[in-house]
Amino acid sequence: MIRTPLRPLARILPARARGENPDVIERENIRLRHETMRERARERAQGRLVLLALGFCAGFAAVGARMAVLAASEPTEPRSAPATAQIQAQRADIVDRNGRVLATNLATHALYAHPQDMVDPVRAARELARIFPDLDAEKLQAQFTGESKFVWVRRKISPEQRQEVHEIGEPGLLFGTREMRLYPNGRLAAHVLGGAGFGQEGVHSAEVIGTAGLEKALDGRLRGLEDPAELGRPLTLSLDLTVQAVVMEVLGAGMKLLNAKGAAAIIMDARTGEIVSMVSLPDFDPNDRPRPPTSGEPSDSPLFNRAVQGVYELGSVMKIFPVAQALELGLVNPDTKVNTKGPMTLGRFKVRDFRNYGPELSVTQVIVKSSNIGTARIMSEIGPVRQQAFLSTLGFLEPIPLEMVEASGGKPLLPRKWGDIASATISYGHGLSATPLHAAVGYAAMVNGGYLVRPTLLKGDAPAQGPRVISQKTSDQIRVMLRQVVTEGTARMADVPGYMVGGKTGTADKLKPNGGGYYKDKVMANFAGAFPMNDPAYVIVVSLDEPVETSGSEPRRTAGWTAVPVTSEIIRRVAPLLGLRPVIEPAPSVALTRARN
Repeated sequence: MIRTPLRPLARILPARARGENPDVIERENIRLRHETMRERARERAQGRLVLLALGFCAGFAAVGARMAVLAASEPTEPRSAPATAQIQAQRADIVDRNGRVLATNLATHALYAHPQDMVDPVRAARELARIFPDLDAEKLQAQFTGESKFVWVRRKISPEQRQEVHEIGEPGLLFGTREMRLYPNGRLAAHVLGGAGFGQEGVHSAEVIGTAGLEKALDGRLRGLEDPAELGRPLTLSLDLTVQAVVMEVLGAGMKLLNAKGAAAIIMDARTGEIVSMVSLPDFDPNDRPRPPTSGEPSDSPLFNRAVQGVYELGSVMKIFPVAQALELGLVNPDTKVNTKGPMTLGRFKVRDFRNYGPELSVTQVIVKSSNIGTARIMSEIGPVRQQAFLSTLGFLEPIPLEMVEASGGKPLLPRKWGDIASATISYGHGLSATPLHAAVGYAAMVNGGYLVRPTLLKGDAPAQGPRVISQKTSDQIRVMLRQVVTEGTARMADVPGYMVGGKTGTADKLKPNGGGYYKDKVMANFAGAFPMNDPAYVIVVSLDEPVETSGSEPRRTAGWTAVPVTSEIIRRVAPLLGLRPVIEPAPSVALTRARN
């Protein structure tokens, strides 16, 4: 930078020559220099003020724009989720094994209010109470005239209700779109599906989450949380909607006809474990799921799933397991004679049969005639240790895993001391309580060649064969015995021509609450079996709670008069639906004599 001298010689010398004062020239240069410095400082200050003004303008513009956006938007209900959380409103459909819809989503609306925008809040509250009778007009009026800026009115309304609210003409009443879970078949498969409801909610969307049954157990899969690619793909169940409808109809009619308190039925593929039908009555509509009971017996509620939660003594249905174990161990064969002379004394207890079957029966006859004494004698050769191990292998000591949250509640009730007496009573169905699902799994292993199956509500691509629990030979012998129970024994009314039904009846006195002994006139009537027995495809279990057959002179409660006829009608109607062709036995040949003229 070049600085100009305050006393330049070029001006000082001429000024001295003229007799002028050189200091005047210096003062003039100082003045001009100061003016130049002041001008530069002023320009710098003006530039800084301009930049500061522009910064303030930009800041106020940003704040104003954000305020405008917020003013134009609709407020959302405060929620506990983080501000960055996104509401996942989608949920995959559920279909049966043939692709028919069991559960889907339906676009609907929520109703909320901006009280500050209302023209006549009193009238709005009165009209809303008329449209929705369960709402309190005075409470709504207090909310609308108070300090609230946002009020939920209804989280779900029908198209008709939306139109009625729209006709009120109140600008402060607004609608938000959302999806709700719809079960188009109503009560059909209600216990399997369970139900769904709203979780995290906003004005324009709501999280649909499972609340019970399969919807809750597979909530992550249905919401795409485990794999986002699964969200748009329907979940295919093993259920057959047509079979489910038939079982529900027949079981419901049988329940009413026999004055039963409740009923349950399971049809399961004997080789894959796929459950084709599961019904529990009484039931409910998952579109309007009732609240869980707060008092009384759980089984009194329609929410109670008797098929997987109903833990009862199964009665003589259990007799097939000690016989199968004895056959497998080589202790007996189907023709081995068993002492059935009664009563049989066990400590201070006596085991008796329903009627006197004579001094001895073959092992096959023990099953056909359902002898308690014969079964207990066979079990005495096996012993409690081996019995417990065998029942554990079949799954009778733990809840059966299934794609339902309620399945974990089906925990069997076991004896405190598993000694000889408990072993004997368990062998003929008393002293150990389990669910109909336990019976279905056990019977599948008895008739499918001896392989344990894992029950499932999902349609599989290929059968999953479990561990072998009995040999093919033992399984063949068991099938013959179960078939004879239907043709000659206590389940004659279960026979369906062409389908070779086999199975075992079981009638167990019901336990009083809190261990108060047994009821004299209340039973659980069960039938467990399979069809067709020449090549078992399906296992069926039917259970009736406190049935009474009153067509005769005396009331009859045994399974042969109650559960068996219901099972027969179910098989007669569903077997063709399952693709099973009836096997017609050939008629006896007729000898022909050729006549001569």
